[in-house]
Amino acid sequence: GMLKDLDPYTMYWNEQQVEDAKINNSGVYTGIGATAKNKKDRIIITEPFQNYPADKAGLKAGDEIIKIGSIKVSDFNEDAGELLKGAPGSKVELTFLRQGETKNTVLTRETIDVRAVPFSKLIQEDIGYIVLTKFNRKTTQETKAALQKLKAEGATKIILDLRGNPGGLLNEAINVVNLFVPKGEV
Repeated sequence: GMLKDLDPYTMYWNEQQVEDAKINNSGVYTGIGATAKNKKDRIIITEPFQNYPADKAGLKAGDEIIKIGSIKVSDFNEDAGELLKGAPGSKVELTFLRQGETKNTVLTRETIDVRAVPFSKLIQEDIGYIVLTKFNRKTTQETKAALQKLKAEGATKIILDLRGNPGGLLNEAINVVNLFVPKGEV
């Protein structure tokens, strides 16, 4: 009954959704260090983060996790990706498919620091390129550092790549805009 009285812009989040929001906003969690998509009977690795457990264990984009420990992903009713998270230093055994071949690996979970700006580079003599993947608590700091580095290398033009960015903290988005738009301008 209480939820019926909420305005259309308010949503109820269960405990796990609140925890997921904290991870997305802080950019820090404990797990295997990879982005993944949940399908009904498997988890597909889309990107293992360099130098984190998934990368160290040799997981690659496209690998399909079918079993986590002794639990088949297809038998798990809820978000099986939650089984990949756990205490730092704890181990997790994965069974996965790579191009039809079944493989096994054991990973040791670590604290994962997800970068909002995973890549920036001077791509021509005066054009800097910054990839901005999310708006978490470190976005402005990382964007500003990348911008300063590129300007020091001679960049006078910047490409800010927001493709695939799902959004995040509004104040961080505003602060990033303030890095590029002079004060008082709309």
